[in-house]
Amino acid sequence: MTRFILASLMAGALALPALAADYTILAPAAPGGGWDQTARTMQEVLRSEGISDSVQVQNVPGAGGTVGLAQFVASAAGDPSQLIVGGYVMVGAILTNGSPVGLDDVTPVARLTGEYEAIVVPASSPIQTVGELVDQLKADPGAVSWAGGSAGGTDHIAVGLLAKAAGVDPTKINYIAFSGGGEALAAILGSQVTAGVSGLSEFLPQVEAGTMRLLAVTAPERLEGVDAPTLAEAGYDVVLQNWRMIAAAPGISDEQKAAILADIEKMNASEGWQKALASKGWANTWLAGDAFAEQLAKDREATEGILREIGLVK
Repeated sequence: MTRFILASLMAGALALPALAADYTILAPAAPGGGWDQTARTMQEVLRSEGISDSVQVQNVPGAGGTVGLAQFVASAAGDPSQLIVGGYVMVGAILTNGSPVGLDDVTPVARLTGEYEAIVVPASSPIQTVGELVDQLKADPGAVSWAGGSAGGTDHIAVGLLAKAAGVDPTKINYIAFSGGGEALAAILGSQVTAGVSGLSEFLPQVEAGTMRLLAVTAPERLEGVDAPTLAEAGYDVVLQNWRMIAAAPGISDEQKAAILADIEKMNASEGWQKALASKGWANTWLAGDAFAEQLAKDREATEGILREIGLVK
């Protein structure tokens, strides 16, 4: 009888579904920006799709994500429940800040999304087109102030590439870096700067509300449903897409990494995630495993070249 009960209990245990993993996602920026939006969208979808029972989001802003990255590497080592959002912005920030901690110090899991940059002005601005904005930039680069994300990030690179394409010395641009999207929005809406640059999704609510004017996007061709020219269409040879990724802690096992990747793959394939991508205007740029690690190394090399070209890295 005892043997029968034990066998029954073992069979029942084997039949139980695997427990969903709990995660804490570190967004290495202040609330309101792209990394914060990514982390909180992941939180919502992982929960609603039943992939994870509990998902917490923690914000640690500063220095293009390198403050949060350093804290993550130091405190999360070996813990498979800890994840961090990162991306192209962080690649540049690591270089421009001379960070002692880099993306080699975490465990890349997957590239998730891509988003083109948008250039905006407040609705009260007399500037109606990106050509008018560039004319002012040519006349006096220092007099045109730009609000964007971290120094050396995608926003900064976009302004530098636009200046270069317009024949303006990129080292002369007056770029003001903000640690969070909310702070940059306030500066733009308050006309404290001439123009703003960030991912399109961060500006769309204000553009649709009529408080901002969208001048151009950095896509290779016009985006469906977006009433703005590309920079290329306006005569400036600039195409740039930001991307965002999820990484795990350093020092986890191959089995733990595989389990995390399996959860993120489920999220990426879910209806909830696809709806979120569509509503936010994010492209699905899914790339995982060794292929992502190889692409990340190429992106680091290419970004260093661009930053040297526009004078942000010596």
